[in-house]
Amino acid sequence: MSEALTEVQLEGGPKQPYHLLKPSPLPLVAAFSAGTMMVGAILLMHAHFPWLFIFGFLCVLGTMFAWWRDVIHESVVEKAHSPVVKLGLRYGMSLFIASEVMFFVAFFWAFFSQSLFPNAGINGVWPPPGITPVDPFHFPLLMTMVLLLSGTTATWAHHCFIEGRNDEAKKALWFTIGLGVFFTMCQLWEYTHAEFGFRQGIFGSTFFMATGFHGFHVLVGTIFLSVCLWRAYKLQFTPKSHFGFEAAAWYWHFVDVVWLFLFIAIYFWGGMPHGTPINPIAPAAG
Repeated sequence: MSEALTEVQLEGGPKQPYHLLKPSPLPLVAAFSAGTMMVGAILLMHAHFPWLFIFGFLCVLGTMFAWWRDVIHESVVEKAHSPVVKLGLRYGMSLFIASEVMFFVAFFWAFFSQSLFPNAGINGVWPPPGITPVDPFHFPLLMTMVLLLSGTTATWAHHCFIEGRNDEAKKALWFTIGLGVFFTMCQLWEYTHAEFGFRQGIFGSTFFMATGFHGFHVLVGTIFLSVCLWRAYKLQFTPKSHFGFEAAAWYWHFVDVVWLFLFIAIYFWGGMPHGTPINPIAPAAG
């Protein structure tokens, strides 16, 4: 087979369709940062100082900045993202979201395992005694509407990029990011006003783990979209090349769908009382 059939000449880029990455310490740094943040979060849950968690979180943010900077440089400057590379990026993002789905499945599994079959430890009823669930038709409903609206503005931005309307896409991204920030503020308000705590039994732990990790994903998605907004101002997205935004939009829609499951399963159904109280066995007559 001739060289012309086996190689692809890209404008200012390599002569083959695959991208051989340069050695980078970022994967190791990312693992260290995520591990530090996880250990810090565990210590924070046990009422220890939050400094290790804050340090790990800042390291994660720094790693995200450095990694995205390198990927953008590879795409815009090195022009290394050939059609084959873009296809690999799509597969990679799809598999990442699939792994995130299984991550949340674990939390739903723990929640349904306890709520469907409440044991003697919580007197056989759900919610457990002493727990006042969050009203699903108060802030949770508002947060649901906010996320659904943000999904529509993200789709609006996507269509604008496809049609080459960059200025309108920036406007749509501003709306999406603002709604994401507003959602996070609502969740913080809800947490500070909840009538139960993280260490208050199985209800509190499953509630805060599931909704808290979702809130973290909203924060990451908001940062992801903010990077896309910056790139839109730099005119780095074209109608035929804007996968960076597509990946952010996929992630944001995934966050939307997970919240719908959280609202229905944990806020609405999970707050409804069910089960049969387990009464202590009466002492035998003398």
